[in-house]
Amino acid sequence: MKKKYIIWGVALSLSLFSASCTRNFQEINTDPNSSSFALPQSLLAPAITDVVSANMSRSQRITNELMQITVNMGDTDGKIFRYEVRAAEADYLWNAWYLQLTNFKDIYTGGKDNLSNTYMAISLICQSWVYSMLTDTYGDVPYFQSNRAKEGLFLPKFDTQQAIYADIFARLEEANELLKTGTNVVSTSDPIFGGNATYWRKFGNSLYLRLLMRVSNKDQAAIDKIKDMVDVNATNYPIMTSNAESAILKWSGTAPYVSPFSTWRPADWYTPKLASFFVDNLNEWSDPRIGKWATVFEGEYAGIPSGYPVGQVPVAKSTLPTALQKEPLLGNVLNYAEVQFILAEAAAKGWITSKPAQQYYQEGITGAITMWGYTVPANYMNYSLIKWDDSYTLDQKMELIHKQKYYALFFTDMQSWFEYRRTGHPVLPKGSGLDNGGVMPARLNYPVYVQAANSENYRAAVAAQGQDVISTQVWWQKP
Repeated sequence: MKKKYIIWGVALSLSLFSASCTRNFQEINTDPNSSSFALPQSLLAPAITDVVSANMSRSQRITNELMQITVNMGDTDGKIFRYEVRAAEADYLWNAWYLQLTNFKDIYTGGKDNLSNTYMAISLICQSWVYSMLTDTYGDVPYFQSNRAKEGLFLPKFDTQQAIYADIFARLEEANELLKTGTNVVSTSDPIFGGNATYWRKFGNSLYLRLLMRVSNKDQAAIDKIKDMVDVNATNYPIMTSNAESAILKWSGTAPYVSPFSTWRPADWYTPKLASFFVDNLNEWSDPRIGKWATVFEGEYAGIPSGYPVGQVPVAKSTLPTALQKEPLLGNVLNYAEVQFILAEAAAKGWITSKPAQQYYQEGITGAITMWGYTVPANYMNYSLIKWDDSYTLDQKMELIHKQKYYALFFTDMQSWFEYRRTGHPVLPKGSGLDNGGVMPARLNYPVYVQAANSENYRAAVAAQGQDVISTQVWWQKP
């Protein structure tokens, strides 16, 4: 029986690395030369939709629990809010992301064949987006040799995160150059920007800033590049300048753009309860977004403590409203507010000087609130818990920025978890019932079937990176 499982694992692994489908495993063996999906305008929308759907699923299940947005109450094993992460959690995102990377790579080939700089650039941006999530979730992963089974390369080597990031930056540079002469593409092929090449260029460069900031603690060249993009050569690196330019797959409710949460039973949606940290900040700020993000419990918005000890289950209170199951904005990939908070951090650290950190910070707050359809409350920027003060220590400024950024990243794949691991902000309360020594998990383990399907390269990756456990830090997180 064990031998059968190993054989199945190998088959599944090879399928994922060679996949050229968008919907199910039955399509993996479809000949791309005879399929309508060979054209970039046919591949792009399904690939983006599937990645965003997978991201939302695990944002709800993993990020929200780790980052104290929700608490999936109970005393059974595998409660992620207690930092109990089962090995099986690793499979879903690994499979979903690698599956679609084949499609994004095929878009580059199709764009090149059809002399479309824009589709080639979109492919590079999407590959960079997905590979960055893979390496930030798992650490060292197959990169240079991944998704190349068509070439007979079935057992890809794992590449270091440092090398992966260096190549991602090269891809984003290439995308920016391609889009200088890129023209708009078929609007129906693009569920994010409707084929607008200018918006894709701004998204690519905004993603570039996100990832440069991610590795800035390890790479002085990343800091220098941020300064170059913002202060020196800003016209060569246009970035998002308004909410209208945010990268969001806005679920229309009409097939195929139907939110993956829309078919959930309300009872299942209500199962996780909102955490005190998430609700209390919004209450203290009188933040209007709480009206869309929380239900009322006994006349008020109220959460429960995360990380509570086994056997001390608190009384359930507010939940995420069912209206969010169809909310278009949950398809967020990277929004304007996040970009402003990235720039606020860079300015606070003295890396850029185009604007003061306070201005970026306040513009980020404004963008984050107005994106959800609300007006910034009068005197909001002067509330004691929000107000910027240049006399604050850098750590205090980072707490201000990242607490606001935490809310701007609501349901944005694993980004708030990545940022917490990088910065330690926002400061989360530590319940006494936490596992993993009370330390935030630093990664997900590799899928179990990969250990059997690609054992030699798996062992080499573990020897280089460290034990295949959730406490092993990835490269940019290590001191």
